[in-house]
Amino acid sequence: MQKKLIKSDLLVIGGGTAGCFAALRAAKLDPALKIVIAEKANITRSGCLAAGVNALNAYITKGKTPDFYVDYAKKDAAGIVREDLLLTLSQRLNRVTAEMEALGLVILKDQNGEYAVRGDRNIKINGENFKPLLAKAVRKTPQIEVVNHVNIVEYLVAGRQIYGAVGFSVNEEISYIFQADAVICTTGGAAGLYRPNNPGFSRHKMWYPPFNTGAGYAMGIQAGAEMTTFEMRFIALRCKDTIAPTGTIAQGVGARQVNARGEDYEQKYGTTTSERVYGTVKENQEGRGPCYLDTTKITEEQEQDLYRAYLNMAPSQTLKWIEKNSGPRNHPVEIEGTEPYIVGGHTASGYWVATDRETTIKNLYAAGDVAGGAPQKYVTGALAEGEIAAEAAVQKISRQKTDRQKERQALRRADQVIREAEQDLARQEALFSIEAIEEAMQKIMDTYAGGISASYAYNEQQLAIAAERIQQLSALAQTAKAADMHELKNLYELKERLIVCQSVIAHLHARKETRWHSFAENLDHPAKDDRYLKYVNSVLEDGKIKIRFRELVKRGEVYEHPNQ
Repeated sequence: MQKKLIKSDLLVIGGGTAGCFAALRAAKLDPALKIVIAEKANITRSGCLAAGVNALNAYITKGKTPDFYVDYAKKDAAGIVREDLLLTLSQRLNRVTAEMEALGLVILKDQNGEYAVRGDRNIKINGENFKPLLAKAVRKTPQIEVVNHVNIVEYLVAGRQIYGAVGFSVNEEISYIFQADAVICTTGGAAGLYRPNNPGFSRHKMWYPPFNTGAGYAMGIQAGAEMTTFEMRFIALRCKDTIAPTGTIAQGVGARQVNARGEDYEQKYGTTTSERVYGTVKENQEGRGPCYLDTTKITEEQEQDLYRAYLNMAPSQTLKWIEKNSGPRNHPVEIEGTEPYIVGGHTASGYWVATDRETTIKNLYAAGDVAGGAPQKYVTGALAEGEIAAEAAVQKISRQKTDRQKERQALRRADQVIREAEQDLARQEALFSIEAIEEAMQKIMDTYAGGISASYAYNEQQLAIAAERIQQLSALAQTAKAADMHELKNLYELKERLIVCQSVIAHLHARKETRWHSFAENLDHPAKDDRYLKYVNSVLEDGKIKIRFRELVKRGEVYEHPNQ
């Protein structure tokens, strides 16, 4: 392969929402910095906001405070949150929203000229072009270099400090070595671990981007970073088949969840995010399904609002109504749960970080869905965390001296990674294809680790089977071959998912309670147990995932890593 070395002061891995905003903030703080964004796709339409969004679900509305938002997120997560992280991002939500409006984001207004609210914490936007607006701002900033279509596969670490990363072009036979004084990881969460709702040709039709494979998690786990709360999986309640968001209907027009008999079952099970999924699962199990959002009582104006809202984020839902020539006023919208995901923007899964978002690896920061501890951060929370990480990274760069000997040691690892990739490309025969191993992984996780077919439930014996079989698949993945650079990307994505699967299984096994129905439905321990009112963390040591329990960080307390 052709080898390219790119040096910078700050490397941002992942050009999604948090990544682009982090780079912009760093550039404003120090115009002399050289900043590089490494993106697997193209920053114009990459990440969770590729298709747009029709509301900002994390906003401090009039009469509310950042503490109110912390309380909401804490209640929804049954207490397993980092209150210090939630508060620091909540305090920035409105300011980062104003910055996006200044970049051209259209925020809808009410008759008084105020932001149009949707519930206590949300405002309505026309956000189809959210990501292009961010990308345009990045491209206009001269000290930011964007390297699109490069798949970062491993951190370059020595002495528990990061010095860069190594990756490969997804199109050309080029390897990249990125050398940097500080790194911000914003690669998003993990989809594709479990068998999805829609198999085969439509398997990409899922709630979370199928291109988010847990790369940042996997690289952190392999580098020895401490991770947190992978057992708090996220299962989205979505419109059936299109997997379009239900909050647009539930909050936008006040539609209630009803079963096939027309009975409202929301209060029966609870209204937290996990309870809404659980109630739908139980109603179906007990023969009262299918379940719906009852839109038959909405006005014609509200119906038109729904058509427009989904065009900003999930046009397939609007197209479905139009194709049937039957809108939501005529028929309720059927709903279902998705497969589980690992994502720190809705639940608390991700890197264990300090309040400045530094991970337990020095000079490596995490922001957005890849950062743990602060659920319900959504889009604006990702912006806020990108900003926080950028401010800390810039300050660290300005005051530290690089250990050149350790840097050379870290960079030597890049050559070994490149040789291993070339071996994958040169391999002539393989027992199983990348796709076959991936499908086997999804079947194992679905059957034994609480997927859709198991109604999201599991027991300890099933988890033990899952752990053993995922380990076997991990060994098989080392023998797979890649015909070209695109397949090499697929092979690395498979390996990333398998690493995250191992961590998820270990975390599910460690929390011996059911704190969140459906999200972590432990049949051996079906009730809450306050002995587990703590964080389940983990570190990879000697090739095995070791669990660490940590006490809660409560309001007024601040957690900082010993490495600071």
